[in-house]
Amino acid sequence: MSSSTVVVLPNSTTVCYNATVFVNDQPIKVKSLKELNVSNQLRIGLPKGSLQEATLRMMRKAGFNVSVGDRSYSPYIDDPELNGILIRAQEIARYVQEGVLDCGITGKDWIMENGADVVEVASLIYAKQGLRPVRLVLAVHNDSDFQSVQDLQGKRIATELVNVTRSFLKEHGVEAHVEYSWGATEAKVPELVDAISELTETGSSLRANNLRVIETILESTTRLIANKAAWEDEWKRAKIENICMLLEGALAAEEKVGLKLNVERTNLDNVLQILPAMKNPTISNLSDDQWVAVETIIDEKTVRELIPTLRRAGAQGIIEYPLNKVIP
Repeated sequence: MSSSTVVVLPNSTTVCYNATVFVNDQPIKVKSLKELNVSNQLRIGLPKGSLQEATLRMMRKAGFNVSVGDRSYSPYIDDPELNGILIRAQEIARYVQEGVLDCGITGKDWIMENGADVVEVASLIYAKQGLRPVRLVLAVHNDSDFQSVQDLQGKRIATELVNVTRSFLKEHGVEAHVEYSWGATEAKVPELVDAISELTETGSSLRANNLRVIETILESTTRLIANKAAWEDEWKRAKIENICMLLEGALAAEEKVGLKLNVERTNLDNVLQILPAMKNPTISNLSDDQWVAVETIIDEKTVRELIPTLRRAGAQGIIEYPLNKVIP
């Protein structure tokens, strides 16, 4: 390729040799990709696997149009300042620590497993199936005699989180053989191992495999993490903080809806006593001085009971609407 060749750089593309690359409409001549240092682009790792769909949904709700091809590991993000890569959550903390990624989304459990020295920007409480933490537990077969971690002295335990499990056993004075599990961990008890150390959100998979929990090793939440050098960079830190604010706002809006209604002033006190609010409802004057408009945010699960009660209390023109973000 000649030096006059022009290559437009999207979120993640290979830059050919001896190319002129346009970044923010400015031409930059580079001999190779290594010479290109886009200072105003943030490299973010998004988890592939169990957290993928929930994370992509949160990113979209936060305002980022994210799409992933069937076989692609480079998601399209409509923000040219973001360069995303899909990678296993197990590896994200390590790549963030090493500076390969500026920031990423992974579980607290994998930060601990890797011993990663990173900035934990925020705890984002969501998992594969809901808005809750997950637990790393020690589980055994229902028919076993094991009742506590002390009963696993000298036994064999399978897990993906080898380091975390070994640390927990050491804290409790238990010596056991902890081996890495490449998958189907629940199926290994009791024929192959005596116990497993496994992440669980609802416990349904454990119950389906005739297992019971004898100890909880830790409770883990999804974390937004940053590389320490990136966190010291003024532009990157501001960008990460913006992403954090939008993600937290998207999470705060989960399972909540907005409610608008009109009410006569004579009925206002009765309506306000019924109406829950994050703080105080917003009350606005209408063209008719005898009426006001009331607006608030409520838990979605309360709507079906609340709306009929409000209507009987004198509210009219009741409108329920979905929320994308709630920013305190």
